[in-house]
Amino acid sequence: MNSVWLDSVNRFDNLGSLNEDVEADICIIGAGIFGATCAYYLSKLGYKTIVLEKDDIATKTTAFTTGKITSQHGLFYSYLIKTFGLSFAKDYFDSNEEAINNIVNIIEDEKINCDLELQNNYVYTASASSIPAIEEEISAVQSLGGSCEFTTTTSFPFKIKGAACFKNQAQFNPLKYVHALCQKSIDRGTTFYINTVATNIEKHGELYQTFANNHIITSKYVIVASHYPFMKLPGFYFSKMYQSTSYIIAIDAKKTLPNGMYICSDVPHFSFRTAKFNGKRILLIGGFEHKTGLPVSYKDSYGALENEAKSLYPECEVLYKWSTEDCISLDKVPYIGSYSPTLPNVFVGTGFKKWGMTLSNVAANIIVDKIQNVDNKYAEIYCSSRFDAFKNFKEFKNMMVQSANSLIFNKLKPSEEDFEEIPNDSGGIIQINKEKVGIYKDVNGKVFAVKPICTHLGCLLSWNDVDKTWDCPCHGSRYDFSGKNIYNPAFDDLETYDIN
Repeated sequence: MNSVWLDSVNRFDNLGSLNEDVEADICIIGAGIFGATCAYYLSKLGYKTIVLEKDDIATKTTAFTTGKITSQHGLFYSYLIKTFGLSFAKDYFDSNEEAINNIVNIIEDEKINCDLELQNNYVYTASASSIPAIEEEISAVQSLGGSCEFTTTTSFPFKIKGAACFKNQAQFNPLKYVHALCQKSIDRGTTFYINTVATNIEKHGELYQTFANNHIITSKYVIVASHYPFMKLPGFYFSKMYQSTSYIIAIDAKKTLPNGMYICSDVPHFSFRTAKFNGKRILLIGGFEHKTGLPVSYKDSYGALENEAKSLYPECEVLYKWSTEDCISLDKVPYIGSYSPTLPNVFVGTGFKKWGMTLSNVAANIIVDKIQNVDNKYAEIYCSSRFDAFKNFKEFKNMMVQSANSLIFNKLKPSEEDFEEIPNDSGGIIQINKEKVGIYKDVNGKVFAVKPICTHLGCLLSWNDVDKTWDCPCHGSRYDFSGKNIYNPAFDDLETYDIN
Protein backbone atom coordinates (compact mmCIF):
# COMPACT_ATOMS: atom_id res chain seq x y z
CA MET A 1 0.00 0.00 0.00
CA ASN A 2 1.35 3.39 -1.00
CA SER A 3 0.14 6.99 -0.93
CA VAL A 4 0.74 10.07 -3.02
CA TRP A 5 2.50 11.66 -0.03
CA LEU A 6 5.00 8.82 0.35
CA ASP A 7 5.97 9.15 -3.31
CA SER A 8 6.45 12.91 -2.99
CA VAL A 9 9.41 12.88 -0.57
CA ASN A 10 12.83 11.30 -0.29
CA ARG A 11 13.44 9.26 2.82
CA PHE A 12 16.05 10.33 5.37
CA ASP A 13 19.19 8.39 4.46
CA ASN A 14 21.29 9.29 7.50
CA LEU A 15 19.15 7.95 10.34
CA GLY A 16 19.96 4.75 12.17
CA SER A 17 18.36 2.61 14.86
CA LEU A 18 19.14 2.78 18.56
CA ASN A 19 22.17 0.61 19.38
CA GLU A 20 23.31 1.91 22.79
CA ASP A 21 22.01 3.31 26.07
CA VAL A 22 21.50 7.09 25.86
CA GLU A 23 20.36 10.02 28.00
CA ALA A 24 18.30 13.10 27.17
CA ASP A 25 16.01 15.69 28.69
CA ILE A 26 13.04 14.35 26.77
CA CYS A 27 12.26 11.09 24.97
CA ILE A 28 9.52 11.20 22.31
CA ILE A 29 8.04 7.89 21.16
CA GLY A 30 6.71 8.26 17.63
CA ALA A 31 7.76 10.42 14.66
CA GLY A 32 4.45 11.15 13.00
CA ILE A 33 3.11 14.69 12.80
CA PHE A 34 2.43 14.88 16.56
CA GLY A 35 5.87 13.64 17.63
CA ALA A 36 7.60 15.74 14.97
CA THR A 37 5.74 18.87 16.09
CA CYS A 38 6.71 18.26 19.72
CA ALA A 39 10.33 17.77 18.66
CA TYR A 40 10.29 20.98 16.62
CA TYR A 41 8.96 23.14 19.46
CA LEU A 42 11.28 21.55 22.03
CA SER A 43 14.34 21.98 19.80
CA LYS A 44 13.60 25.71 19.60
CA LEU A 45 13.58 25.80 23.40
CA GLY A 46 16.97 24.10 23.63
CA TYR A 47 15.95 20.75 25.18
CA LYS A 48 18.09 17.72 24.45
CA THR A 49 15.52 15.49 22.80
CA ILE A 50 15.55 11.96 21.42
CA VAL A 51 12.81 10.68 19.11
CA LEU A 52 12.15 6.96 18.67
CA GLU A 53 10.28 5.69 15.60
CA LYS A 54 9.21 2.09 15.12
CA ASP A 55 9.38 2.29 11.33
CA ASP A 56 10.49 5.34 9.32
CA ILE A 57 9.62 9.00 9.73
CA ALA A 58 5.84 9.59 9.36
CA THR A 59 5.15 6.44 7.36
CA LYS A 60 1.94 5.41 9.12
CA THR A 61 -1.15 7.55 9.82
CA THR A 62 0.49 10.82 8.76
CA ALA A 63 1.46 9.32 5.40
CA PHE A 64 -2.11 8.17 4.74
CA THR A 65 -4.10 11.24 5.80
CA THR A 66 -5.89 13.68 3.49
CA GLY A 67 -3.76 16.58 4.74
CA LYS A 68 -6.65 18.96 5.51
CA ILE A 69 -5.78 21.70 8.01
CA THR A 70 -9.18 22.67 9.33
CA SER A 71 -11.18 23.42 12.45
CA GLN A 72 -14.22 21.94 10.70
CA HIS A 73 -14.46 18.39 12.03
CA GLY A 74 -17.77 17.31 10.52
CA LEU A 75 -21.05 18.41 12.09
CA PHE A 76 -19.29 18.56 15.44
CA TYR A 77 -19.86 21.88 17.22
CA SER A 78 -23.58 21.43 17.76
CA TYR A 79 -22.68 18.07 19.36
CA LEU A 80 -20.05 19.69 21.60
CA ILE A 81 -22.41 22.42 22.76
CA LYS A 82 -25.17 19.92 23.58
CA THR A 83 -22.79 17.49 25.30
CA PHE A 84 -20.30 19.75 27.10
CA GLY A 85 -21.64 23.30 26.91
CA LEU A 86 -20.84 26.52 25.07
CA SER A 87 -17.55 27.30 26.87
CA PHE A 88 -16.13 23.84 26.15
CA ALA A 89 -17.11 24.03 22.47
CA LYS A 90 -15.59 27.51 22.11
CA ASP A 91 -12.28 26.31 23.57
CA TYR A 92 -12.24 23.38 21.16
CA PHE A 93 -12.97 25.68 18.22
CA ASP A 94 -10.46 28.34 19.25
CA SER A 95 -7.71 25.78 19.89
CA ASN A 96 -8.09 24.37 16.39
CA GLU A 97 -8.28 27.81 14.79
CA GLU A 98 -5.06 28.72 16.62
CA ALA A 99 -3.51 25.49 15.34
CA ILE A 100 -4.22 26.53 11.74
CA ASN A 101 -2.44 29.82 12.36
CA ASN A 102 0.43 28.05 14.13
CA ILE A 103 1.00 25.70 11.20
CA VAL A 104 0.82 28.50 8.62
CA ASN A 105 3.26 30.59 10.68
CA ILE A 106 5.72 27.69 11.00
CA ILE A 107 5.60 27.12 7.25
CA GLU A 108 6.18 30.80 6.53
CA ASP A 109 8.85 31.34 9.20
CA GLU A 110 10.83 28.24 8.24
CA LYS A 111 10.19 28.70 4.51
CA ILE A 112 8.86 25.14 4.19
CA ASN A 113 7.85 24.05 0.70
CA CYS A 114 4.90 21.79 1.45
CA ASP A 115 2.29 22.95 -1.09
CA LEU A 116 0.34 24.99 1.47
CA GLU A 117 -2.88 26.43 0.03
CA LEU A 118 -5.56 28.42 1.81
CA GLN A 119 -8.97 26.98 0.95
CA ASN A 120 -12.60 27.14 2.00
CA ASN A 121 -13.92 23.98 3.56
CA TYR A 122 -17.50 22.77 2.97
CA VAL A 123 -19.73 20.31 4.84
CA TYR A 124 -22.41 19.57 2.28
CA THR A 125 -25.54 17.50 1.83
CA ALA A 126 -27.46 16.33 -1.22
CA SER A 127 -30.52 15.55 0.89
CA ALA A 128 -33.15 18.13 1.81
CA SER A 129 -33.80 16.26 5.06
CA SER A 130 -30.24 17.03 6.21
CA ILE A 131 -30.53 20.80 5.77
CA PRO A 132 -31.70 21.39 9.40
CA ALA A 133 -28.53 19.68 10.70
CA ILE A 134 -26.38 21.87 8.42
CA GLU A 135 -28.19 25.00 9.60
CA GLU A 136 -27.86 23.93 13.24
CA GLU A 137 -24.10 23.50 12.79
CA ILE A 138 -23.76 26.94 11.22
CA SER A 139 -25.63 28.51 14.14
CA ALA A 140 -23.41 26.61 16.57
CA VAL A 141 -20.18 27.82 14.94
CA GLN A 142 -21.45 31.40 14.73
CA SER A 143 -22.35 31.29 18.44
CA LEU A 144 -18.68 30.46 19.07
CA GLY A 145 -17.53 33.47 17.08
CA GLY A 146 -16.54 31.45 14.02
CA SER A 147 -16.95 32.36 10.37
CA CYS A 148 -19.39 29.88 8.84
CA GLU A 149 -21.96 30.55 6.13
CA PHE A 150 -24.74 28.67 4.37
CA THR A 151 -24.43 28.13 0.62
CA THR A 152 -26.26 26.10 -2.01
CA THR A 153 -23.47 26.12 -4.61
CA THR A 154 -20.01 24.67 -4.89
CA SER A 155 -17.48 24.57 -7.70
CA PHE A 156 -17.48 20.76 -7.77
CA PRO A 157 -19.51 18.88 -10.43
CA PHE A 158 -22.13 17.56 -8.04
CA LYS A 159 -25.45 19.02 -6.96
CA ILE A 160 -26.04 19.86 -3.34
CA LYS A 161 -29.01 21.00 -1.29
CA GLY A 162 -26.86 23.06 1.06
CA ALA A 163 -23.48 23.36 2.75
CA ALA A 164 -21.75 24.97 5.70
CA CYS A 165 -18.75 26.93 4.43
CA PHE A 166 -15.77 27.43 6.75
CA LYS A 167 -13.45 30.14 5.41
CA ASN A 168 -9.69 30.55 5.85
CA GLN A 169 -8.90 26.85 6.17
CA ALA A 170 -5.93 25.16 4.47
CA GLN A 171 -4.44 22.04 2.90
CA PHE A 172 -0.87 20.88 2.36
CA ASN A 173 1.44 17.94 1.76
CA PRO A 174 1.76 16.50 5.29
CA LEU A 175 4.94 14.51 4.63
CA LYS A 176 6.82 17.47 3.16
CA TYR A 177 5.81 19.43 6.25
CA VAL A 178 6.79 16.72 8.76
CA HIS A 179 10.10 16.04 7.02
CA ALA A 180 10.93 19.73 7.23
CA LEU A 181 10.04 19.84 10.94
CA CYS A 182 12.29 16.85 11.58
CA GLN A 183 15.18 18.37 9.62
CA LYS A 184 14.86 21.67 11.50
CA SER A 185 14.89 19.72 14.77
CA ILE A 186 17.93 17.70 13.70
CA ASP A 187 19.74 20.91 12.77
CA ARG A 188 19.15 22.12 16.35
CA GLY A 189 20.52 18.94 17.93
CA THR A 190 17.54 16.54 18.16
CA THR A 191 18.42 12.88 17.57
CA PHE A 192 16.02 10.61 15.66
CA TYR A 193 16.24 6.80 15.79
CA ILE A 194 14.23 4.82 13.23
CA ASN A 195 13.43 1.08 13.24
CA THR A 196 13.42 1.39 17.02
CA VAL A 197 10.55 -0.18 18.95
CA ALA A 198 9.74 1.16 22.41
CA THR A 199 8.28 -1.58 24.58
CA ASN A 200 8.00 -0.13 28.09
CA ILE A 201 8.53 2.90 30.33
CA GLU A 202 9.59 2.62 33.97
CA LYS A 203 9.97 5.29 36.63
CA HIS A 204 13.29 5.37 38.50
CA GLY A 205 13.36 8.13 41.09
CA GLU A 206 12.87 11.45 39.31
CA LEU A 207 13.79 9.96 35.93
CA TYR A 208 12.23 7.55 33.45
CA GLN A 209 13.75 4.67 31.55
CA THR A 210 12.30 3.89 28.14
CA PHE A 211 13.16 0.41 26.87
CA ALA A 212 13.73 0.01 23.12
CA ASN A 213 15.80 -2.37 20.96
CA ASN A 214 17.27 -3.93 24.12
CA HIS A 215 18.64 -0.54 25.19
CA ILE A 216 17.55 2.16 27.64
CA ILE A 217 16.83 5.86 27.12
CA THR A 218 16.99 7.76 30.41
CA SER A 219 15.12 11.07 30.50
CA LYS A 220 13.20 13.41 32.78
CA TYR A 221 10.20 13.55 30.46
CA VAL A 222 8.59 11.10 28.04
CA ILE A 223 6.03 11.92 25.35
CA VAL A 224 4.05 8.98 24.00
CA ALA A 225 3.33 10.13 20.44
CA SER A 226 2.77 6.70 18.95
CA HIS A 227 -0.33 6.09 16.87
CA TYR A 228 -1.95 4.33 19.84
CA PRO A 229 -0.68 4.31 23.46
CA PHE A 230 1.26 1.06 23.56
CA MET A 231 1.40 0.48 27.34
CA LYS A 232 -1.67 -1.42 28.53
CA LEU A 233 -1.32 -0.21 32.12
CA PRO A 234 -1.65 2.36 33.53
CA GLY A 235 -3.94 4.62 31.54
CA PHE A 236 -6.33 1.92 30.25
CA TYR A 237 -6.53 3.61 26.84
CA PHE A 238 -7.57 0.31 25.25
CA SER A 239 -10.85 0.63 27.18
CA LYS A 240 -11.41 4.28 26.21
CA MET A 241 -10.82 4.23 22.44
CA TYR A 242 -11.51 2.27 19.30
CA GLN A 243 -9.91 2.44 15.87
CA SER A 244 -11.60 3.27 12.59
CA THR A 245 -10.46 2.45 9.06
CA SER A 246 -11.32 4.54 6.00
CA TYR A 247 -10.20 4.57 2.37
CA ILE A 248 -8.74 7.11 -0.04
CA ILE A 249 -8.00 7.13 -3.77
CA ALA A 250 -6.05 9.72 -5.75
CA ILE A 251 -7.15 10.32 -9.33
CA ASP A 252 -6.07 12.24 -12.38
CA ALA A 253 -9.43 13.73 -13.40
CA LYS A 254 -8.18 14.62 -16.90
CA LYS A 255 -9.92 17.97 -16.36
CA THR A 256 -9.27 21.24 -14.55
CA LEU A 257 -10.19 20.81 -10.89
CA PRO A 258 -11.95 23.41 -8.72
CA ASN A 259 -10.78 24.81 -5.40
CA GLY A 260 -12.15 23.97 -1.99
CA MET A 261 -12.21 21.06 0.44
CA TYR A 262 -15.43 19.09 0.86
CA ILE A 263 -16.95 16.47 3.15
CA CYS A 264 -20.46 15.05 2.94
CA SER A 265 -22.57 15.10 6.10
CA ASP A 266 -24.58 12.11 4.86
CA VAL A 267 -23.57 8.45 4.81
CA PRO A 268 -21.31 7.60 3.07
CA HIS A 269 -19.15 10.53 4.19
CA PHE A 270 -17.31 11.32 0.96
CA SER A 271 -14.30 13.61 1.38
CA PHE A 272 -12.66 15.62 -1.42
CA ARG A 273 -9.57 17.79 -1.81
CA THR A 274 -7.11 18.56 -4.58
CA ALA A 275 -3.35 18.16 -4.36
CA LYS A 276 -0.27 19.04 -6.37
CA PHE A 277 1.61 16.05 -7.75
CA ASN A 278 4.19 15.73 -10.54
CA GLY A 279 3.35 19.11 -12.02
CA LYS A 280 -0.40 18.57 -12.15
CA ARG A 281 -3.40 18.89 -9.85
CA ILE A 282 -5.01 15.63 -8.78
CA LEU A 283 -8.08 14.83 -6.70
CA LEU A 284 -8.22 12.85 -3.45
CA ILE A 285 -11.52 11.12 -2.64
CA GLY A 286 -11.99 9.45 0.72
CA GLY A 287 -14.69 7.76 2.76
CA PHE A 288 -16.40 4.48 3.73
CA GLU A 289 -15.32 4.49 7.34
CA HIS A 290 -15.83 1.37 9.46
CA LYS A 291 -14.59 0.05 12.78
CA THR A 292 -11.28 -1.70 12.25
CA GLY A 293 -11.67 -5.47 12.20
CA LEU A 294 -15.17 -5.57 10.73
CA PRO A 295 -15.58 -7.36 7.38
CA VAL A 296 -15.35 -5.15 4.30
CA SER A 297 -15.34 -5.83 0.57
CA TYR A 298 -13.52 -4.10 -2.26
CA LYS A 299 -16.91 -3.11 -3.68
CA ASP A 300 -17.78 -1.26 -0.48
CA SER A 301 -14.41 0.49 -0.08
CA TYR A 302 -12.05 1.32 -2.94
CA GLY A 303 -14.62 0.15 -5.48
CA ALA A 304 -17.23 2.60 -4.19
CA LEU A 305 -14.71 5.46 -4.30
CA GLU A 306 -13.76 4.53 -7.86
CA ASN A 307 -17.44 4.53 -8.86
CA GLU A 308 -17.87 7.98 -7.35
CA ALA A 309 -14.79 9.21 -9.21
CA LYS A 310 -16.08 7.84 -12.53
CA SER A 311 -19.50 9.42 -11.98
CA LEU A 312 -17.84 12.83 -11.59
CA TYR A 313 -15.01 12.44 -14.09
CA PRO A 314 -15.72 9.55 -16.52
CA GLU A 315 -12.25 9.70 -18.11
CA CYS A 316 -10.35 9.78 -14.81
CA GLU A 317 -7.38 7.55 -13.99
CA VAL A 318 -6.82 6.09 -10.52
CA LEU A 319 -3.21 6.80 -9.51
CA TYR A 320 -3.12 5.66 -5.87
CA LYS A 321 -5.31 3.92 -3.34
CA TRP A 322 -4.69 3.52 0.37
CA SER A 323 -6.44 3.05 3.70
CA THR A 324 -5.83 4.83 6.98
CA GLU A 325 -6.58 4.05 10.60
CA ASP A 326 -7.60 6.60 13.23
CA CYS A 327 -8.00 6.40 17.02
CA ILE A 328 -11.35 7.69 18.28
CA SER A 329 -12.21 8.32 21.92
CA LEU A 330 -15.62 7.39 23.26
CA ASP A 331 -16.67 11.04 23.59
CA LYS A 332 -14.96 12.06 20.30
CA VAL A 333 -12.53 14.43 22.07
CA PRO A 334 -8.78 13.62 22.07
CA TYR A 335 -6.83 12.59 25.17
CA ILE A 336 -4.01 15.08 25.72
CA GLY A 337 -1.94 15.45 28.90
CA SER A 338 -0.51 13.12 31.55
CA TYR A 339 -0.39 9.47 30.52
CA SER A 340 -1.52 8.52 34.03
CA PRO A 341 -1.54 10.14 37.48
CA THR A 342 0.95 7.44 38.51
CA LEU A 343 3.43 8.57 35.84
CA PRO A 344 4.07 12.29 36.31
CA ASN A 345 6.13 13.78 33.45
CA VAL A 346 4.97 11.09 31.01
CA PHE A 347 2.60 12.67 28.48
CA VAL A 348 0.30 11.44 25.75
CA GLY A 349 -1.68 12.76 22.79
CA THR A 350 -4.08 10.40 21.05
CA GLY A 351 -7.63 10.02 19.76
CA PHE A 352 -7.31 12.72 17.10
CA LYS A 353 -10.15 11.09 15.16
CA LYS A 354 -9.62 12.02 11.51
CA TRP A 355 -8.45 15.56 12.21
CA GLY A 356 -4.86 15.08 13.30
CA MET A 357 -3.38 17.96 11.31
CA THR A 358 -4.75 20.62 13.68
CA LEU A 359 -5.19 18.45 16.77
CA SER A 360 -1.56 17.31 16.67
CA ASN A 361 -0.51 20.96 16.92
CA VAL A 362 -2.99 21.56 19.75
CA ALA A 363 -1.54 18.55 21.59
CA ALA A 364 2.08 19.57 21.03
CA ASN A 365 1.46 23.03 22.44
CA ILE A 366 -0.36 21.69 25.50
CA ILE A 367 2.39 19.19 26.30
CA VAL A 368 5.28 21.57 25.66
CA ASP A 369 3.56 24.05 27.98
CA LYS A 370 3.25 21.33 30.65
CA ILE A 371 6.97 20.56 30.39
CA GLN A 372 7.70 24.27 30.93
CA ASN A 373 5.13 24.55 33.77
CA VAL A 374 3.11 27.03 31.72
CA ASP A 375 -0.68 27.06 32.01
CA ASN A 376 -2.40 26.24 28.73
CA LYS A 377 -5.97 27.49 28.54
CA TYR A 378 -7.06 24.51 26.44
CA ALA A 379 -5.50 21.73 28.53
CA GLU A 380 -8.57 21.06 30.67
CA ILE A 381 -11.00 20.20 27.85
CA TYR A 382 -8.60 17.57 26.45
CA CYS A 383 -7.63 16.16 29.88
CA SER A 384 -6.42 12.60 29.31
CA SER A 385 -7.55 11.35 32.73
CA ARG A 386 -11.16 12.54 32.39
CA PHE A 387 -14.05 10.14 32.95
CA ASP A 388 -16.53 11.93 30.69
CA ALA A 389 -15.66 9.50 27.90
CA PHE A 390 -17.49 6.72 29.73
CA LYS A 391 -20.71 8.75 29.63
CA ASN A 392 -21.11 7.47 26.07
CA PHE A 393 -22.33 4.17 27.46
CA LYS A 394 -23.69 2.88 24.14
CA GLU A 395 -20.29 3.21 22.45
CA PHE A 396 -18.53 1.74 25.49
CA LYS A 397 -20.94 -1.22 25.61
CA ASN A 398 -20.51 -1.93 21.88
CA MET A 399 -16.73 -1.89 22.25
CA MET A 400 -16.80 -4.21 25.27
CA VAL A 401 -19.16 -6.67 23.52
CA GLN A 402 -16.93 -6.76 20.44
CA SER A 403 -13.85 -7.32 22.60
CA ALA A 404 -15.55 -10.09 24.59
CA ASN A 405 -16.62 -11.85 21.40
CA SER A 406 -13.13 -11.71 19.91
CA LEU A 407 -11.43 -12.65 23.17
CA ILE A 408 -13.68 -15.57 24.08
CA PHE A 409 -16.69 -16.59 22.01
CA ASN A 410 -15.30 -16.31 18.49
CA LYS A 411 -12.16 -18.20 19.50
CA LEU A 412 -14.34 -21.09 20.70
CA LYS A 413 -16.43 -21.29 17.53
CA PRO A 414 -15.32 -23.83 14.91
CA SER A 415 -13.80 -22.15 11.85
CA GLU A 416 -16.09 -22.22 8.84
CA GLU A 417 -13.32 -21.75 6.25
CA ASP A 418 -11.91 -24.70 4.32
CA PHE A 419 -8.29 -24.57 3.11
CA GLU A 420 -9.16 -25.65 -0.42
CA GLU A 421 -11.91 -23.05 -0.68
CA ILE A 422 -9.59 -20.09 0.05
CA PRO A 423 -8.73 -18.64 -3.39
CA ASN A 424 -5.35 -17.24 -4.36
CA ASP A 425 -4.70 -13.66 -3.17
CA SER A 426 -7.11 -14.14 -0.29
CA GLY A 427 -7.16 -15.41 3.27
CA GLY A 428 -9.21 -16.88 6.06
CA ILE A 429 -9.08 -18.84 9.30
CA ILE A 430 -9.11 -22.63 9.24
CA GLN A 431 -8.96 -25.31 11.94
CA ILE A 432 -5.92 -27.63 12.23
CA ASN A 433 -5.85 -30.11 15.13
CA LYS A 434 -8.45 -27.98 16.95
CA GLU A 435 -6.21 -24.90 16.63
CA LYS A 436 -7.14 -21.84 14.58
CA VAL A 437 -4.67 -21.00 11.83
CA GLY A 438 -4.74 -17.87 9.68
CA ILE A 439 -4.07 -18.67 6.02
CA TYR A 440 -3.18 -16.33 3.16
CA LYS A 441 -2.49 -17.60 -0.36
CA ASP A 442 -0.64 -15.18 -2.60
CA VAL A 443 -1.42 -14.74 -6.31
CA ASN A 444 0.79 -17.75 -7.12
CA GLY A 445 -0.67 -19.97 -4.42
CA LYS A 446 2.19 -19.66 -1.92
CA VAL A 447 0.80 -20.09 1.60
CA PHE A 448 1.52 -17.82 4.55
CA ALA A 449 0.24 -19.26 7.84
CA VAL A 450 -0.02 -17.36 11.13
CA LYS A 451 -1.49 -17.77 14.58
CA PRO A 452 -4.45 -15.32 14.23
CA ILE A 453 -4.36 -14.09 17.82
CA CYS A 454 -3.48 -10.43 18.44
CA THR A 455 -0.25 -10.01 20.39
CA HIS A 456 -1.74 -7.06 22.28
CA LEU A 457 -4.48 -8.64 24.43
CA GLY A 458 -5.20 -11.94 22.68
CA CYS A 459 -8.23 -11.11 20.53
CA LEU A 460 -9.06 -13.25 17.52
CA LEU A 461 -8.05 -11.44 14.33
CA SER A 462 -10.13 -11.09 11.20
CA TRP A 463 -8.93 -11.24 7.60
CA ASN A 464 -9.15 -7.98 5.62
CA ASP A 465 -9.41 -9.03 1.99
CA VAL A 466 -9.22 -5.43 0.76
CA ASP A 467 -5.78 -4.53 2.18
CA LYS A 468 -4.61 -8.15 2.66
CA THR A 469 -4.07 -7.68 6.38
CA TRP A 470 -4.98 -9.35 9.67
CA ASP A 471 -6.98 -6.83 11.70
CA CYS A 472 -7.90 -6.81 15.39
CA PRO A 473 -11.57 -5.94 16.03
CA CYS A 474 -10.84 -5.18 19.71
CA HIS A 475 -8.29 -2.37 19.62
CA GLY A 476 -7.29 -1.97 15.98
CA SER A 477 -3.85 -3.58 15.76
CA ARG A 478 -3.03 -4.69 12.21
CA TYR A 479 -0.58 -7.17 10.68
CA ASP A 480 0.39 -7.79 7.09
CA PHE A 481 -0.35 -11.16 5.45
CA SER A 482 2.96 -12.58 6.67
CA GLY A 483 2.26 -11.64 10.30
CA LYS A 484 4.43 -8.51 10.54
CA ASN A 485 2.91 -5.93 12.87
CA ILE A 486 2.07 -2.68 11.05
CA TYR A 487 -0.22 -0.81 13.49
CA ASN A 488 -0.17 -0.68 17.29
CA PRO A 489 -1.15 -0.95 20.15
CA ALA A 490 0.47 -4.35 19.51
CA PHE A 491 4.17 -4.18 18.66
CA ASP A 492 5.07 -7.88 18.41
CA ASP A 493 4.65 -9.83 15.15
CA LEU A 494 2.36 -12.85 14.91
CA GLU A 495 3.60 -16.38 15.43
CA THR A 496 4.02 -18.04 12.05
CA TYR A 497 3.86 -21.63 10.77
CA ASP A 498 5.64 -23.29 7.87
CA ILE A 499 3.08 -25.48 6.11
CA ASN A 500 4.24 -25.23 2.50
